[in-house]
Amino acid sequence: MTTRSAEHSLTHAAAAKAAATAKARPHTAGATAQQLLLRAAGELFYQEGVRAVGVDAVVERAGVNKMSLYRQFSSKDELIVAYLEQANDCFFSYFDKSIDQHPGDPVRQIAQYFEDLERRASREGYRGCPFVNVAAEFPDPSHPARQIVARNKAQLIERLQALTIAAGADDPAALADALALLIEGVYAASQTYGPGCGPIRSAARVAAQIVAAACPQRTAA
Repeated sequence: MTTRSAEHSLTHAAAAKAAATAKARPHTAGATAQQLLLRAAGELFYQEGVRAVGVDAVVERAGVNKMSLYRQFSSKDELIVAYLEQANDCFFSYFDKSIDQHPGDPVRQIAQYFEDLERRASREGYRGCPFVNVAAEFPDPSHPARQIVARNKAQLIERLQALTIAAGADDPAALADALALLIEGVYAASQTYGPGCGPIRSAARVAAQIVAAACPQRTAA
């Protein structure tokens, strides 16, 4: 047998094995399939990139058959949107968990958020902000994924501005914008300098300095 024939036989055998495995998978009930698929998509999309990951890889990771995927999501774009909606919920869960530690103290709430972000961005395997990552992969602002990215960032600005108003900032909108820029800087630094790098470790300190300068009466009290 020639090398080319041997390679063809191996490829055919691998394809046949994969097809048999997929065929052997039983149908998974709707709610369970959706949960498994979203978990698999979340892991793969975040770590490897949305465009780099095909639906076959998601199905394989989820351990369901392909029909289960298309019963839940009519297209890959729909799966991406569901992934981002889930990521949005997770993001604001982190946000609320931080600020809920210091009710009624917006200056300390801002500080806590940056301390917690610093810790998350220092973990092994941290891949930055999923919304920034998706924005880089989808340049068309009209794409449904980009619309969710825009909504997430707008909501973040709104939440930050609510805190800066409560903190008594001289210019709450400007302070919220500055804090948002610092947050984006943490995301970028985690991927260029690496998780836990010096720029990330300086974020909480820089945030405190920005807040102190913008809220002189509150921070001096």
